[in-house]
Amino acid sequence: MRPLVGIISNSYLINDQYPAHANGTMNTDAVAHVSDAIALTFPACPDASRIEELLEVFDGFLFTGGRPNVHPEEYGHAETEAHGAFDRKRDAVALPLIRACVARGQPILGLCRGFQELAVAMGSTLHPEIRDLPGRMNHRMPPDGTIEEKFALRHEVHLTPGGPFARLLGAETVMTNTLHGQGIDEAGPRIVIDGRAPDGTPEAIYVDGAPGFAMAVQWHPEYKAADDPVSRPLFEAFGAACRAWKAGRVATPMAKAG
Repeated sequence: MRPLVGIISNSYLINDQYPAHANGTMNTDAVAHVSDAIALTFPACPDASRIEELLEVFDGFLFTGGRPNVHPEEYGHAETEAHGAFDRKRDAVALPLIRACVARGQPILGLCRGFQELAVAMGSTLHPEIRDLPGRMNHRMPPDGTIEEKFALRHEVHLTPGGPFARLLGAETVMTNTLHGQGIDEAGPRIVIDGRAPDGTPEAIYVDGAPGFAMAVQWHPEYKAADDPVSRPLFEAFGAACRAWKAGRVATPMAKAG
């Protein structure tokens, strides 16, 4: 049997009335068809999802994007209007779950908000609106256009030569989409920034000394993951780590650059 990957949900209101836990089909497709794993969404609600049970049930976790941002109290900052909307229930599940996975070596992959969750869980702070910083570009989703236009490749990411991402993706420069407003301000002591946009914005990170697969990207590789030369090896490597964990709960550590 294939490994079982838990995909964290986001909270939605169906028809602006009916509460739901939901996950985008792009994430499910990437896990099922590229990582070659069983994809199962679990509620981002501490009343329904106990960390110790999630760790025992799943072989790896995908932390997806989402409209709400990590609440600034999670990294010691005061809430401002620029921080946008929040999902404190997802914070309450995602952050301790990430820390537990890192400690155990259980595979995790973070995308966009998931990138920010990994960063915050490991001691980083976030800037609420990076386009307001001098010299930064607007990384937000284009307000108009089709899905294809919103997820189009928009900028390069320069990866550390010889680093985990460059080795995994087979290149030191890759093209990615960009659909985020926030970004890392100060990286936590174990967060290694392994890729940056041309304006310096952190785009690819991993956890220094993590005993297992603990990687995240600020872009959305789930979009057409099977066909994209950057997305496919990322999800394939995540799937391989999940299979190794399932086979014997064995961590698959990443080597540093050098």
